[in-house]
Amino acid sequence: MRKNRFPTNHDEPVKWHVLSQLWPYLLEFKQRVFLALLCLVAAKLASIGLPYVLKYTVDSLNGDLTKLAIAVPISLIAAYGTLRLLNVLLGEIRDTLFGRVTERAMRRLGLKVFKHLHNLDLGFHLNRRTGGLSRDIERGTNGVSFLMRFMVFNIVPTLLEIALVVGLLLFQFGVSFALIIVCSVIAYIGFSMKATDWRTRFVTQMNEADSTTNSRAVDSLLNFETVKYFNNESFEANRYDTDLAAWEKARRKNRLSLFALNGGQAAIIAIAMTSMMANAALGVMNGEMTIGDFVLINAFTMQIFMPLNFLGFVYREIRGSLANIDKLFELLAQKPAIKDADNATELTCTNPAIAFNDVLFSYSENRQILKGLSFEVPPGSKVAVVGESGAGKSTLMKLLFRFYEPNEGNITINGKDISLLTQQSLRAHIGIVPQDTVLFNTTLLENIRYGNPDAADEEIQQVLKLAHLEAFVASLPDKLETTVGERGLKLSGGEKQRVSIARALLKGAPIMIFDEATSSLDSTSERAILSALRDAAKGHTSLVIAHRLSTIVDADKILVLKNGAIVEEGTHTHLLERQGEYATLWQAQQRDSEEDIEENAENSVETHPSNIGEGDNA
Repeated sequence: MRKNRFPTNHDEPVKWHVLSQLWPYLLEFKQRVFLALLCLVAAKLASIGLPYVLKYTVDSLNGDLTKLAIAVPISLIAAYGTLRLLNVLLGEIRDTLFGRVTERAMRRLGLKVFKHLHNLDLGFHLNRRTGGLSRDIERGTNGVSFLMRFMVFNIVPTLLEIALVVGLLLFQFGVSFALIIVCSVIAYIGFSMKATDWRTRFVTQMNEADSTTNSRAVDSLLNFETVKYFNNESFEANRYDTDLAAWEKARRKNRLSLFALNGGQAAIIAIAMTSMMANAALGVMNGEMTIGDFVLINAFTMQIFMPLNFLGFVYREIRGSLANIDKLFELLAQKPAIKDADNATELTCTNPAIAFNDVLFSYSENRQILKGLSFEVPPGSKVAVVGESGAGKSTLMKLLFRFYEPNEGNITINGKDISLLTQQSLRAHIGIVPQDTVLFNTTLLENIRYGNPDAADEEIQQVLKLAHLEAFVASLPDKLETTVGERGLKLSGGEKQRVSIARALLKGAPIMIFDEATSSLDSTSERAILSALRDAAKGHTSLVIAHRLSTIVDADKILVLKNGAIVEEGTHTHLLERQGEYATLWQAQQRDSEEDIEENAENSVETHPSNIGEGDNA
């Protein structure tokens, strides 16, 4: 079982402080809250009036009924029905009024958490578990609804009703009845809270098992292809079943603890009801009380314990809701590692120059990635960065986007330190074609338009042409309305990369980053798209992170990165003449390319039908 991001201490006190954090969300509809509370009080007064009407009805029916006197019980019965109807209607009006408040609070809080998650740094999102996090958000927002509904409309009115009933019993029937009610309610509430606190650990274990199971399922389904590649369906099913077994065990403990809670509550209610009825019966036999009083006592006792019957469930759910909402507020309290400076300014430029100045960076203390890196990308130029895997090439892109901050040194655009620019304006000036293209599970059109949601249809057609997507789109039955599937799984790697290129071009940013932008394309498509990208990049400042050296031979400058430092720089021709690191990489790739061509040719000869036929004839 994975460790919960926000570990729960089963013995920790109830997080009542969460209520103060929710208060601002209630103030948006002050009038609705006030009217709902008025309806609540009126409904409770009607509820307390019902036993009295019942008492007087019984007493009137217990006497001699003349034609004139019969009007009294009939009127009381009509009054009873009216009060019962009012009690229900006022409750419905109250729920309707307060429902808008609850729904708006859930919307506001949900949106705030969603925005906050997008503002958190890349480090947070690399460590999160999407399935578990989504469950935490879902439980938190649902907790807001439950807490407001039951706290305002169950706990508070029940306590109000108990106080009123105890006062009435004390005033009208003496200390003994009031004392039984008070002692029974205290015993019931005390037992319910203690038992609920005891069984909360089982509820928490069940929720943690649920989150783990959900995360496992989401991870496995998102990596469906990988599971199939390695024939690991049984392995995934076994891991999932292990999580389900933990969930089943937690559910069983939860169910048994609920039985103990309900049994204890039922015993307290039975003793209280019996004591009240016995006391009332003695009063009737002694002539101190009427049959109507007996009915009144019975009605009051049942009326008090009916809502209390759910106290264990309500208290547990309120406690759980407070804990779940607190998780949301803990999430909101997470501070992003990358924040705009207090005096941050907007970046506005059309011909930017980029400079890395003595940049040192490491993801962890024991592994330095960049070691005092310095280079410039002049306005409108194309600079390529090459090197072995792990040399730090993609880190340059993450630093430029401010996903991370340099440990030392700085990065500037037109002489402005990017740490003093707003992240929004900085990223608005950068377009990217990433190596790993991930698409949304929607249409081709929506995925391309994501680069600029306000783009006109003519602009869409232009980038389709530039990315050489026109023929592919024309071949599809639904054209641009074709759904690409989860993460674009319905498209090939090359098709996804072309969509990514079209999306980046549609953004129209003055800085373009290509991170292995043609790694999934065949040679013919690669040449065509590179030609289109060269045309589209005119007037743009381009940074190309490349593995295939053939894609960057036209770069204005090539930087060779090794172990986090620049060991060579120059044009393609100049670097080949130096016979250094770049020349070694070039020659190795040329040999690999020649071997691939020869191997493909041999395979073609072996499998071509005409060659097989010639062999048979011979």
